[in-house]
Amino acid sequence: MIWLNAAAVSISLIIVIGLMSLIAVRGLGHFWPKAVMEATYVAPIANQKASKDDLSIKILGEIHDSETVSIESLKEIGLEFESDDIAIKRSLIKTGNRDISGSDFKWAYDTFLDNTQYPTNIVTIERREWGNFYGYLDSVIENGVEVAKVDSGTDTAWQELTIRLERVLNLHDEIREIEKGTIGNINYNIERLRLKEHSLKLNNISDQSAYETIYKERKSLQQAYQDLQGKLIALHKDIKRDTIVATTANGKKVTINLENIVRTYRSNNLNLFQKISLYIERLWEFVSDEPREANTEGGIFPAIFGTVIMVLIMAMLVTPFGVIAAVYLHEYAKQGPLTRTIRIAVNNLAGVPSIVYGIFGLGFFVYFLGGNIDQLFYPEASPAPVFGTPGILWSSLTLAIITLPVVIVATEEGLSRIPRAIREGSLALGATKAETLWRTVIPMATPSMMTGLILAVARAAGEVAPLMLVGVVKLAPSLALDGNSPFLHLERKFMHLGFHIYDVGFQSPNVEAARPLVYATALLLVIIIVALNLSAIYIRNRLREKYKAMDT
Repeated sequence: MIWLNAAAVSISLIIVIGLMSLIAVRGLGHFWPKAVMEATYVAPIANQKASKDDLSIKILGEIHDSETVSIESLKEIGLEFESDDIAIKRSLIKTGNRDISGSDFKWAYDTFLDNTQYPTNIVTIERREWGNFYGYLDSVIENGVEVAKVDSGTDTAWQELTIRLERVLNLHDEIREIEKGTIGNINYNIERLRLKEHSLKLNNISDQSAYETIYKERKSLQQAYQDLQGKLIALHKDIKRDTIVATTANGKKVTINLENIVRTYRSNNLNLFQKISLYIERLWEFVSDEPREANTEGGIFPAIFGTVIMVLIMAMLVTPFGVIAAVYLHEYAKQGPLTRTIRIAVNNLAGVPSIVYGIFGLGFFVYFLGGNIDQLFYPEASPAPVFGTPGILWSSLTLAIITLPVVIVATEEGLSRIPRAIREGSLALGATKAETLWRTVIPMATPSMMTGLILAVARAAGEVAPLMLVGVVKLAPSLALDGNSPFLHLERKFMHLGFHIYDVGFQSPNVEAARPLVYATALLLVIIIVALNLSAIYIRNRLREKYKAMDT
């Protein structure tokens, strides 16, 4: 049995390490700048012999994956090859230029790739829309006037592009700060004034001074809004000043506004240090920026923030309720058939499918509890719901109910491990039962409480099905925490890493582009869960050392 247990543990470790390695390699490798190849592809034609006389096209792009397919399987779909091999290798090439070709990726059979080379002047342009562009820089234009053109042996146009792109990125950051920061705050305050005015009308308040105060505040905010709108118009006009002309592999001229460019680089001309720098930049963008292009590009910071804040709120809700229930069942409830039935029910609750909890949360928390809160405290917002709609508070409460049995069972087991002599000694010294429980028993049981919390966090962070009903969305317009009073907005919807994985992996129209992000997001979710668990384990170990008399 010892060898059998050791073998089982070893196999489990190998599986876990292998899975994590696969996720890490596939996810983190996505951000490394790949070489861009140029080749002539002589495409095979269905039901004909593939030869040099077939239509050939230029291919420009990054090799993302490759596989070997049998000749027989290709013949079944009408492709014939002049080869005695039983299999042929094909590569998945990210050709980009989706606005021109209609797709980002193309499968190419290696047999029909000729003149493969890696020119150093190929430019990769990461855009805010339409994905990557691969081609050759032709010229830089300012207000319709050509200011730099690519000449043989010169880098003038490339240097001009780099300088102007840095300026455009600074303007983009300024526009974003005004639109999402300052104007967002103004709109939020204007809406609060509207609700406040509506509340005065509902309560039949006739004091004109209150209305006059609201009018003055609104007028001041609207004036600030108009000033910012004028500034935004000037910035948007300024940011559209520069454009570039680039040439595709097949010679087509394309005009790209620098406003639509995130970054540009020449992969085949980067040294190791530049590749590492670009890798870190892209990785940081992934964890700190917002998503774009249907969540298949950009960052996932809102999902990271939403996951962490939801788990923290859930932990603050489930811990006191779970501990109180466990203390009552173990210390106060009369041990009998009813108590045993309650324990059986608690254990069975842990096996209920999470989607059932999601339906319960939607019906009870959102529609019943949230709807009544709106009627009692937010009648001025009607008919628009405040708490009567899915949000982060209801998601946290739903997950708290899901993980409540885990905390109860773990806490009860911790209470049962405390020797009865400790309780009796405390009572003999004159302490009341409540004092014994609060000052002696519960502190010594805190390591078990932390164990329950660790298990609760691990399960809650990975749940997706119930969250789809009670608060999580594909893209949240704003975070649940910001600088507007009351700062933590529990009624808002939020993004979640688990749902983000589901959405990108199974709902994205661009599957090949989304696949690496699924691995990267999954790795990040595991890292966050491990970080939260390690923090809880550290606290538990500290408490265990403090109350190690529990084991005596």
